[in-house]
Amino acid sequence: MLRRHLLASVAASVLVPGLPALAAGGGTLRIAMTAADLPSAHGIPNNGFEGYRFLGYPPYDALVNWDLRSNPDKPADITPGLFTTWKIDEANPLRWIFTVRQGVKFHDGSDFNADAVIWNLQRIYDEKSPHYDAPAAPIVKAAVSMVDTYEKAEDGTIILTTKYPFSFLPYLLTRVLMVSPAQYDTVGKTWAAFGKNPSGTGPFKITRVVPGQYIEMVRNENYWDKSRIPKLDKLVVSPMAEATTRIAALRSGQVDWIEVPAPDSIASLKDAGYTVTLWPYPHTWPYVVNTEPGSIFSDVRVRQAANYAIDREGLCKLLSGTAKPAVGLYPPGHPLFGTPTEKYTYDPAKAKALLAAAGYGPGKPAKAKIMISTSGSGQMLPIPMNEFLQQNFTAVGMDIDFDVVEWGTMLVAIRSDPTATQSHGVQGINISLSSVDPSTMFRYYAKDSFSPTNYNWGHWDNPEVTAMLKKAQASFDAAEQTKVLAAAHGKIVDDAAWVFIVHDLNPRAMSKKVQGFVPVQSWFIDFTQISLG
Repeated sequence: MLRRHLLASVAASVLVPGLPALAAGGGTLRIAMTAADLPSAHGIPNNGFEGYRFLGYPPYDALVNWDLRSNPDKPADITPGLFTTWKIDEANPLRWIFTVRQGVKFHDGSDFNADAVIWNLQRIYDEKSPHYDAPAAPIVKAAVSMVDTYEKAEDGTIILTTKYPFSFLPYLLTRVLMVSPAQYDTVGKTWAAFGKNPSGTGPFKITRVVPGQYIEMVRNENYWDKSRIPKLDKLVVSPMAEATTRIAALRSGQVDWIEVPAPDSIASLKDAGYTVTLWPYPHTWPYVVNTEPGSIFSDVRVRQAANYAIDREGLCKLLSGTAKPAVGLYPPGHPLFGTPTEKYTYDPAKAKALLAAAGYGPGKPAKAKIMISTSGSGQMLPIPMNEFLQQNFTAVGMDIDFDVVEWGTMLVAIRSDPTATQSHGVQGINISLSSVDPSTMFRYYAKDSFSPTNYNWGHWDNPEVTAMLKKAQASFDAAEQTKVLAAAHGKIVDDAAWVFIVHDLNPRAMSKKVQGFVPVQSWFIDFTQISLG
């Protein structure tokens, strides 16, 4: 059994060293992340989508941006970024034509242009390029794995080709952020040096990087989208892995905004005048399980048993309503949920029967080790949550142990082969994952996406589902895409590709001084509309 972790907040007298003082007159928003360390600031953020949330989209633009201002009642869609338009070549479904935005400058004053796009793509895809970024490139390639070639056309447009027909490519180009080639040369042509003095095109400019403590950004007065020139003077982000530390920092006035307050602190925070927000977004918190021979999860009956063993409602009560039960990658009612036959209610008797059919029972428990993290982007409170789950599994005859790691270690593991050293020999990984674009299921469940190529870490293989996912992404008809993807999701649920647990509701708490924040159904935030009163 893991050591018991308390969910309650600690006294506000706990101090967090290293944060800059609040600027006179306000205008500086100070945020405490859940990360144990600062995400990388060099334009390919690590630390998952929390890295992109705070050190990705504020200081950088992607080739295609997320629309974080429209339709908060629907999942966020895409909008032009540094590519203004895109179209598929009607004669060749592998060939895409993108128009490069004109008149944009990097924070260092150099020009953004088509040559800069090619240079940035070489950083990710060209292992022979002198500026290829071997440690960071896989963060992008693991998701945007279908890009085959890229070139600049005579008129300054960019031509991308894909390895197979892939209609959802613009959604994944949100992960390709543009950094300044001129600044890279200026700092000495190393990514480590660039990360200390970076330059992008985004609405905020990074002005100070204090390793392990905080990163400071200021308003980019010359941002190309005049409607998104920030209202804030400064934005400061700091890593604080422990929920109790974040709460103490908020109560003491050291920060104005915290991610993921401890659930049982929410009532007292509201009583004290703090704003607490909850909002659904494309998020799930499962066990991604190894289905290869030798793992107990190679047997569908064991995977289904694990899904029936979980008291999801009880777990959501433990989290004070900051999450909702998950019975698939998508929640029931979502257009892509489909009509699965298996309904994963809390049914210990059914779990025991499935385990017995698989050859397990008294004296022979189904044993597995799951990698879990201490904190991280979208991880909520992973230690207490897994302790709760461990009790559920024990009650039905499953002996589940844990490999407790830091978030960064888990992010490397999920991109590795399940037999690789980085996976620590576990049979599952408990990681928060997104479903932000229509190609999500292909990355998680298609045979073509077996890690380390993409994110199918468990090497779950259903030929019918892989064929359906390929069919959906080869289609440019939205109605056909939805129909095929929903049918595929139903089969994914029935075959228990993962152990589905909960969907996070993205809780955060902030001072009443924070104005203009509107939660949207996205992992990301438009900080340009926020101010301090």
